[in-house]
Amino acid sequence: MDENTRWQKLASEFLGTAFLVFVGVGSVPALLLVNEANGSTFSGSDLGIISLAFASIVIVTVYVFGYISGNHINPAVTLGLAATGKFPWSEVPSYVAAQVAGAVAGAFTIVGVLGTAASDIGLGVASYGDSIPWYQAFFAEFIGTFLLVFGVFGVIYRKAAPGWAGLAIGMVVFAAIIPVAPTTGASINPARTTGPMIVQQIMGGELDWAQWPVYVIAELAAGVAAAVLFGFIAHTAQDNTKSSAPAAVPAEV
Repeated sequence: MDENTRWQKLASEFLGTAFLVFVGVGSVPALLLVNEANGSTFSGSDLGIISLAFASIVIVTVYVFGYISGNHINPAVTLGLAATGKFPWSEVPSYVAAQVAGAVAGAFTIVGVLGTAASDIGLGVASYGDSIPWYQAFFAEFIGTFLLVFGVFGVIYRKAAPGWAGLAIGMVVFAAIIPVAPTTGASINPARTTGPMIVQQIMGGELDWAQWPVYVIAELAAGVAAAVLFGFIAHTAQDNTKSSAPAAVPAEV
């Protein structure tokens, strides 16, 4: 049988999420350190580079790991798939655990490459300022994650143009980060939210755990909402009558 084992799939989710955090999240302290050394301030072009870093690594992981585990690398995607019968609920805990562990590994790799200065400058932990109320941050993360998951479901739907999933998903990540980042840092991924926070805690850096549920609840709720809404908008009578037996790597939604 030409299918990857469960442990191969979990390793794929671990590595994919680690790559995402190292490259995407790591671009934040990297740019801040470069700006600090050059006496520059954070600018719109820096935000564009960070968005591009996230988009680029997402494109790579879709094509490298997509045929192994589905390349969820985001608990919001995993939960959305499970909520719509496209992924077995029994696999959700192990997938999420692999994703969070990968995010922790990726965050530790940032420190290993950039040194403790990366932690001193925030390690790319997603957060929102005191001037932003929690409900605004919640809404921002919900909208950003909704765009991402809705885009994922759209490009893996059976009627979608084949071969473009990686580029399309990477571009929706790029697009979502631009308007959301000024409010919350645009985590739009519970694993990406959690992993750097754990490592920052271990490194003795400053962070506010009271913000964690605002991010994670918004992101998970958005994942389910986007998955369900896509089904209402896109599914035809054929989709609604065919068997909904879940697959580890969804070929269509």
